Formats: sequence, structure tokens, C-alpha cells
Amino acid sequence: MAAEHIGILGGTFDPIHVGHLFAAVAARDVLGLDRVLLVVANEPWQKVGSRSVTAAEARLAVVEAAIDDVAGLEASRIELDRGGPSYTADTVDQLRRAHPGAEFFLVVGSDIVPDLSSWRRVDELQGRVVLAVVDRAGGERAPDPPGWRVARVDMPALEVSSSDLRERLAAGRPVDFLIPDDAIRCIRTLGLYALSR
Repeated sequence: MAAEHIGILGGTFDPIHVGHLFAAVAARDVLGLDRVLLVVANEPWQKVGSRSVTAAEARLAVVEAAIDDVAGLEASRIELDRGGPSYTADTVDQLRRAHPGAEFFLVVGSDIVPDLSSWRRVDELQGRVVLAVVDRAGGERAPDPPGWRVARVDMPALEVSSSDLRERLAAGRPVDFLIPDDAIRCIRTLGLYALSR
């Protein structure tokens, strides 16, 4: 039996948007992944204290709504269940124990590559995953970071960010086609990103 190929796309997803989703689908197809886990951060250690972060369970619900019925994409609550700060090295270790023999692909945007050295236990990660770098068309291509096995995934340039979407939602401006319809409905049902935030 062939080893399973699993992508890991972690994030705060506050909220998830078409850029995240296209990156996941592009990685799935370009790298021939069996599935891509969208791992919702419990406590995103790089953002704690710098801004308000929506409750993890609410962010997970929106991710689940966004990818409902999308083949090969799965919402993962592994970091919520573990609790505490979310470190990719801990998540990879846990997934490797749960899926022995699987090959893991850590999906990151090219904008993240220069900051990888700041990650906790990054030297251990290098030997445990293939770094799947998503390059946006027209953007500057980050060089392969030393010490990593690297795969490249190209995607169109999509100028969309979660921070802009939070502002749009708070102001009551449209986010149609930037966030999947089911995710927008979930955001409204949960009352997220209101003006009072």
C-alpha cells in the first residue's frame, strides 16, 4: 500500500478566505496529496497580544462551513484539542504518531519563508516534512530556505487578507466571492466581526 500524502495548511483563519482555499486546492492538485488538513490554530503564538483573535471554536466552525463538500480538504481541530499555544512542530509530531508512514507536506505562503527561522523547533520540522511553498503569480519568489526539502506550488495573485476582511465585515461592506457563501452564513449566524469588536 502506498504511503498517504497529507498536506498541512495551518493558520489563524480569522476569517478563512479564497486565498487560503485556493492555496489548499492548488497544493492538493500540484503535489498529488490525498488530503489537505486546514489546521486551525488554538492560540496563534505570533499574534497573541498583538491583536484580538476570534475564539478558536468559532474560527473552526467557519472553516468547516467554507470547505464543506470540497474533495480532499478537511478542517482539523488538533490544535484546539491539544490546547495552549499552537506550534507547528507539536502538530506535526502528533500527526506523525497518528499516521505512521504518511508523508507530510507543510503548505506555507512564500511570504512566510523568511520567518521560518523564528519558529519553535524548526530544525526538527526540516527533517519531518516537505515544505510546500505557495508562490503567487507576479510576486517575488522566495529562495528555497536551507535545510528543507522544498516543493513549489504556483497560484494566481489574489490580493485578499483576513485583516481587510475583518474590517469589511465590521463596516458592513460586502465580502461576497472573497469568502465562500456557507462561511459567510456561519459568520453571520455566530455574530462574528461586528462593529463592537
